[in-house]
Amino acid sequence: MTIHSLYIYDRHCVCVFYQDWHRTKRPKPAVEGGILPAVSQAVSPSQQNPNDGNLTLSSSFSSPRNTLSSTTGIVVAMNDGNQLPNAPQMQLSTGSTVSSSSGLPFDEEAKLVYGVVISLRNMIRKLSGRDEQFVNYRTSAYKLHLFETITGFKFVMLSDPKTDSLRFVLRQIYVGPFLEYVVRNPLVKMDSREQGIDNEYFRASVDRLIRGLSVFL
Repeated sequence: MTIHSLYIYDRHCVCVFYQDWHRTKRPKPAVEGGILPAVSQAVSPSQQNPNDGNLTLSSSFSSPRNTLSSTTGIVVAMNDGNQLPNAPQMQLSTGSTVSSSSGLPFDEEAKLVYGVVISLRNMIRKLSGRDEQFVNYRTSAYKLHLFETITGFKFVMLSDPKTDSLRFVLRQIYVGPFLEYVVRNPLVKMDSREQGIDNEYFRASVDRLIRGLSVFL
């Protein structure tokens, strides 16, 4: 069992923070203007280098906590359309198969994750006939966990499909690092629609919390 990635969305449906631990390949960088600044340097849009004409990342993210090049875990998005030999597939009703690797830029991937969460949450509320909460769902490739705050922030985590509910972990992130280094930080512009909430203290604290879990392998 292991934990793959974490997304945080604000009440405007925008991804304001991203971090992962067990992805086999780095996600494609977001397109220019696709994500807010300060979401994650690892998936920031590529920019043209005026000196040599080559595409370079907007910043060189060399933190030792960055494990995007890890050789373990389930691939959610890849740099190309090639499927790994043992990559799980989703079977469509028509009998065709679709690789679990999306091969999308990060901004498109983040929109898809949010769209799935909102669609399932609305469906559950309509079918249940009462105010029932959507907390997780599982496929053969991964398990998605959701924790939503009263202010509209949504914490979404992808893990191994055999992992028990991690909603308590998402709540720990919220009441711990998020409140300490984001909400109570006067330098972080909350709900500004201008930039994400990435900062070194918050990212380091989240990383320590996740790596200290028994399910983190």
